Amino acid sequence: MIEIYDTTLRDGTQREGISLSCEDKIRVAQKLDDLGVAYIEGGWPGSNAKDLEFFVKAREVRWRTAKIAAFGATCRVGTRPEDDENIRALLDSQTSVCTVVGKSSTLHVSDVLRTSKENNLRIIEDSLAYLKSKGKQVVFDAEHFFDGYKTDPHYALETLHAAMRGGADVLVLCETNGGAMPWEVEAIFRAVRQAVDAPLGIHAHNDNECGVVNTLIAVREGATHVQGTINGYGERSGNANLCSIIPDLELKMKQRCLPKGKLKKLYEAAHFVAEIANLSPDEHMPYVGKSAFAHKGGIHVAAMRRSRVSYQHIDPELVGNRMRVVVSELSGKGNLLNKIEEFKLHSDEKAVAKVLKEIKELEAKGFSFEAAEASVAVMLKRHHPGYKPPFELIDFFCVVEHRPGRGLMSEAMVKVRVDGEVMHTASEGNGPVNALDGALRKALKPHYPQIARFELVDYKVRILDSTAGTAASVRVLIDTQCDGRLWSTVGASENIIEASWRALSDAVEYGLTIA
Repeated sequence: MIEIYDTTLRDGTQREGISLSCEDKIRVAQKLDDLGVAYIEGGWPGSNAKDLEFFVKAREVRWRTAKIAAFGATCRVGTRPEDDENIRALLDSQTSVCTVVGKSSTLHVSDVLRTSKENNLRIIEDSLAYLKSKGKQVVFDAEHFFDGYKTDPHYALETLHAAMRGGADVLVLCETNGGAMPWEVEAIFRAVRQAVDAPLGIHAHNDNECGVVNTLIAVREGATHVQGTINGYGERSGNANLCSIIPDLELKMKQRCLPKGKLKKLYEAAHFVAEIANLSPDEHMPYVGKSAFAHKGGIHVAAMRRSRVSYQHIDPELVGNRMRVVVSELSGKGNLLNKIEEFKLHSDEKAVAKVLKEIKELEAKGFSFEAAEASVAVMLKRHHPGYKPPFELIDFFCVVEHRPGRGLMSEAMVKVRVDGEVMHTASEGNGPVNALDGALRKALKPHYPQIARFELVDYKVRILDSTAGTAASVRVLIDTQCDGRLWSTVGASENIIEASWRALSDAVEYGLTIA
């Protein structure tokens, strides 16, 4: 079995733009433990107070699968391990696992540590031996190993032998600068495997977009310990992405690395970590992106309706994801038929052809239905014989003005027909769309009280032809939520209020008739 060592909470947080509180780190660690990784690197206790706090709180958590690891460096040049503050911080963290990084490149020994090669070997051996004497499981991270091996292969191997003499439980070859090519990793790992009789691991970065493949090659060459981060977060271009490595190992290479049944939690874990990190998920990421199994082209969808494996390399449910069909101007009838089944609607072939034509015409005018599936559902519903919409727009009016003593204000009037009754209402708001929303809700609430639970959670405007300046057409996307369900609608026009009304009314109609 391959050991997965997650370093999201240490290496991953070195990504520009990520800053996790101690509570954030505990929550992420619990999610990783639920995923089933073998090790969770909690941070560097010798570097900051937040990481010290994490290790204190981590002792209060019952970890079901993972071991918590503390990260640190070898003792400083000129000191003994028992007198070194960094080594003491590792012990004070009270973790059963300590990961120690040491230099394996002569460049870093001479130019960064500014010491002799012999002294570097001493501090590697002594630091690890001291931690082992305290009963710790020790992981040795051989920093810059691949670059160091290319410069001086004999000395790079000597650092591994020093770690072995110190009692290291696993030797991790670090591709720290992220620039090695796969064939280099393959050759060097093979040479190390022949020269060193100890468990080996791999820690790759992604500066040349080879972090995942370099990791997989190392496993093929004998690595049994894999380090990486969720979503590939990390310094510069990031670390090797565990969200690709884990399913590649389990599904492609038939190497078990998570407890049975845990792979289905991967999609959830990836999005949870992105949410905690306050970053938008990369929805085009393999395996765990929403678009990883999204099908847009009409020919592709037609084939998928006949065979689910025709345009998918795995069953998306294996990683907790799902297949999606996207509707756009590239769609064929299969795309809409799929949506009819998904939304449990009823429609004949003639209606499908009409909706498909309408979608293509609207997309030519600036609409985009890829991210607005609720608008597609409403269109299909409207073309169904006998469908009665919950309301019919008669008129709306919107004004924005600056009043002395009150400042800027917006007011909207909406006139709609509901069950043959004309409802004429008005509402103020902090903007014209807010006022329109309030007026429509006021008109519909007597007939549809559930509208009070509809919540507008996002509103996006995109300019479609910036060369037209303030006369440009715009596209409006609205996300609405009710009782835990989220749906998206779209509108487009040269008038932002009209575009907003289209998206808003679709959102309400969808919520009242389908959601």
